[in-house]
Amino acid sequence: MSEATYTKTFPVSWQELHRDAKALAWRLHGLRAWSGIVAITRGGLVPAAIVARELDLRVIDTISIRTYDHQSAGKAQLLKGSTLGGADKSRLLIVDDLVDTGTTGRVVRDLLPGAHFATVYAKPAGKPLVDTYVTEVSQDTWIMFPWDTELQLARPIAESMRR
Repeated sequence: MSEATYTKTFPVSWQELHRDAKALAWRLHGLRAWSGIVAITRGGLVPAAIVARELDLRVIDTISIRTYDHQSAGKAQLLKGSTLGGADKSRLLIVDDLVDTGTTGRVVRDLLPGAHFATVYAKPAGKPLVDTYVTEVSQDTWIMFPWDTELQLARPIAESMRR
């Protein structure tokens, strides 16, 4: 998806992200006895830490997949796989901040078939790949995560639409 296809922004503060990741933990609690978490880096690191704390999980690993370059998505590149899983991948929890086009989700599903895939935010194109999510946003929305933003003057919506 190119930068030109994002027509809206959805800023998320640290407090909102924490609240939404905790809501994800509430949805995941009691579904099964999780054996560990695999966070998809980099965006899944913060939500995975919150979910791990809330579900009292101590076994955490990462999968590193590069698909984004600022606001454009490209071909998925696996940088690091996970060592978790074992025989029963159904007890493994994969956590990411967002499923967008589903490119990363398809790679993760192939690497860890049977694992439970959970994201804080989901867009329509990637939503079928996710087992659990908290908030759906439109496909043409760029989510502005707190680690990617700074405080600055914000233009009113009407003014930004005149440009």
